[in-house]
Amino acid sequence: MTQNAEVSWLVLLVQVPSDPSRYRVAVWRELRRFGAVPIGQGAWTAPDVPACRAGAEKARELARAGNGDLILLTTGSADADAAKLRALFDAARGDEWAEFVADCGKFRAEIAREIAKQKFTLAELEEEEQSLDRLRRWFRSIRGRDVFGSPSASGAEGSLADCVVALEEFAGLVYQELHS
Repeated sequence: MTQNAEVSWLVLLVQVPSDPSRYRVAVWRELRRFGAVPIGQGAWTAPDVPACRAGAEKARELARAGNGDLILLTTGSADADAAKLRALFDAARGDEWAEFVADCGKFRAEIAREIAKQKFTLAELEEEEQSLDRLRRWFRSIRGRDVFGSPSASGAEGSLADCVVALEEFAGLVYQELHS
């Protein structure tokens, strides 16, 4: 979806009893998974796109499983509050991308520390490969929620690419150490 596309918004009103808490937590996780943004006590919003609508339906099923409910409302794209909802959604994606880029920096710093310590073991390489796999999954997850293509996404993609290069350098040093 383009940066300037007009879109309707889903407004989700969620009520799930507090006990047992696992149902509330399951609903909350589902809302976060598809990118919904909290706008008040028990109220969330997300763009009215197929992935978010499907996530909202799954959240509704989870709420009902916990003896609660989820009321799903839709705004018009020209609604006066649509711009406010878009700003909240964009800010949430910007925060996610910023956190992702910060974790990429931590990953590269970790690689640099291992190189400085000359800790060139297969176990360390495997650990770093797992960390990079986690970053890749996280990137795909945020990209899936970033339906408007946040400008921060390209910087995040570059940070992930830098992580790949750092790991390749480290892997070369590990293999060099093993075969020397």
